Amino acid sequence: MASTAAFLSTLAGSTSLSATPGCSKKAAARFVIPAAAKRLRGVVRAAVSGTEKAGPAPASGEKKKGGGGDERVVKVHSAEEFDGALRAAKNRLVVVEFAASHSANSSRIYPCMVQLSRTCGDVDFLLVMGDESEATQELCRREGITAVPHFSFYKGTEKVHEEEGIGPDQLAGDVLYYGDHHSAVVQLHSRDDVESLISEHRGEGGKLVVLDVGLKRCGPCVKVYPTVVKLSRTMADTTVFARMNGDENDSCMEFLRDMDVVEVPTFVFIKDGEIVGRYVGSGRGELVGEILRYNGVRVTY
Repeated sequence: MASTAAFLSTLAGSTSLSATPGCSKKAAARFVIPAAAKRLRGVVRAAVSGTEKAGPAPASGEKKKGGGGDERVVKVHSAEEFDGALRAAKNRLVVVEFAASHSANSSRIYPCMVQLSRTCGDVDFLLVMGDESEATQELCRREGITAVPHFSFYKGTEKVHEEEGIGPDQLAGDVLYYGDHHSAVVQLHSRDDVESLISEHRGEGGKLVVLDVGLKRCGPCVKVYPTVVKLSRTMADTTVFARMNGDENDSCMEFLRDMDVVEVPTFVFIKDGEIVGRYVGSGRGELVGEILRYNGVRVTY
């Protein structure tokens, strides 16, 4: 997965690490899971103009997607095939594009998904052409698809995220966030995992631990994660980066409550076994500045 992470972080994290004015607090999501999911969908629908309502089937002879060179993108034709593909993936990330033959935006984003499929061997990619047949139309209705292109992300048959009208950078960032097994960012799944990591870096010579706390369905968490991946490589000598999704299980949720985390993403800075500070938000520049400060580098804002 190292090559996958390198490719995705380069593609999704191509923006500058300089500060983004006014984005620290505003870019944080309240720690209420259903509301966070609703806000994310609302922001996407309101802010992105690249969505198109489903329309009639294409004229005879119009070219459809799914041609040569995209063999890792599996085209499904019915709900039965769709459900079977999710079950077969088990705990791997499954990325589904719901598209339509008439949609120019679907055609523009599809080559990016093909490129990702060639690079991300541990992620499954599915394509559903909503106007292909009555069976695919019924599948779109079942999944609540009203505009294309629409991307849904599944793990263990559970939908963990969805977005409409996104561009290549956002798609790559989403795949990185939901499918990351990058070794430089430690994935934490319980309180015991956190305590073990802190103990490992306690005492003289211990590194600064930066704990990225987020939620599965959190736009700002996705936005900042490519920066976390890049920093985990460039600051490996002095800093350890770790991630926990608070809504992954009860242990994670309890840990977040005990830590008084009410907005995400929250970055907790731990040095020699003690919490020395925290940063709430997704501002790249502010995050880098805080990490440098807690590593003893004087930062002037």
